[in-house]
Amino acid sequence: MQSICTCFTCLFIFLQMGEKEEMGRILIKPEVCIGCRLCEIWCTVAHSKTKNIIKAFLYEEVRALPRVQVEEKLPLTFPMQCRHCEEPDCVAACISGALSKDPGTGRVDHDAEKCVGCFSCVLACPYGCININENERKVVKCDLCRELDTMYCVSHCPNEALVFVNE
Repeated sequence: MQSICTCFTCLFIFLQMGEKEEMGRILIKPEVCIGCRLCEIWCTVAHSKTKNIIKAFLYEEVRALPRVQVEEKLPLTFPMQCRHCEEPDCVAACISGALSKDPGTGRVDHDAEKCVGCFSCVLACPYGCININENERKVVKCDLCRELDTMYCVSHCPNEALVFVNE
């Protein structure tokens, strides 16, 4: 059984999420993040065609983009990915309907087919968690590895700086 962190930072983040959330969340423990960027690497693998670390970085013609970015202001590092907000500004700003909030899971989903590349969602996100795919002129964002059995950023973090908490 996995224990839940009770440090003040995690409690603060948890309390900010609200009590009525219907889904699990990724909690960030910046006090144990060492800035190794393995979350970025494994996120790239999770969104690659092969799901194999060697093939994803060496042999795939188009490399997948990570949905998590490690922010650094040394000595602190902090992995940033979509917060799947209760009332997401990015969804409200999306002019094409490419972003939507799943009412069942609470996850904010992105439909790349509908995305027109206006980047209004990038400007609207208060956390700066939506990334631009410059090759396709569209955005990418955390999808909580919806088509996989595990969230790669969480399961491959060596210090457990990312923790999935099912609410």
